[in-house]
Amino acid sequence: MSAYPQIRAFGDTGFSVEFGEGIDRGVNAMVMALHAALRDAALPGVVETIPSFRALLVQYDPLVTSRAELEAKVRDMLPGLKAEASVGRLWSLPVCYDPELAPDLQEVAERCGLTPDDVVAKHCASRFFVYMLGFMPGLAYLGGLDEALHMPRRKEPRLKVPQSAVAIAESMSTIYPWESPGGWHLIGRTPLKLFDAARDEPILLAAGDEVTFRSVSRDDYAAMLAQVEAGRFDYDALKVAS
Repeated sequence: MSAYPQIRAFGDTGFSVEFGEGIDRGVNAMVMALHAALRDAALPGVVETIPSFRALLVQYDPLVTSRAELEAKVRDMLPGLKAEASVGRLWSLPVCYDPELAPDLQEVAERCGLTPDDVVAKHCASRFFVYMLGFMPGLAYLGGLDEALHMPRRKEPRLKVPQSAVAIAESMSTIYPWESPGGWHLIGRTPLKLFDAARDEPILLAAGDEVTFRSVSRDDYAAMLAQVEAGRFDYDALKVAS
């Protein structure tokens, strides 16, 4: 008999509903099913629900509801939950893998027993799933990296990773939405902004979306970057019709 789901306290105004261990699409599908169910139910007092790889954080207003009352309602929902196929958007995101924008590409290739072109090909051939967002606004954890590219994080993290750097570590890829410290391996850069307060939807990716990458030349990268900086880039054109 499965020990999940489990409900654990999370501070004074929240609790976490856990569905399993590790990074698993089936487990995450149950997280997203509860996320959707609570959104649709619009229960009084629910402030926010935040999905992660394997759990859903439920935050509530204690002046409107109590943990006991809300937890009871959540428990009543659990038996009827069904893990459904992802209904998120599919994106095709441009990446420039030029060595000047990909400081770790050569090292990754050598450690994986591949050429840099092989690394690019495998990264572009992977279809990634957005499990969750975290660490900073707009940073998406993308699962689905080709096994040939799996490697641990850098032993010495960088103090500054450029905004929009594309990186890999373990079984995942990500794009840094801001300049920040980071320990992932930098294999390219996108001209896109993963977070832009000037857009109607400031955060580009959402949990449940899927992502593929396509290689672009340095000239195409520069042209798209100029459009992004001028606020004229059409982000809707990156969505792939399903």
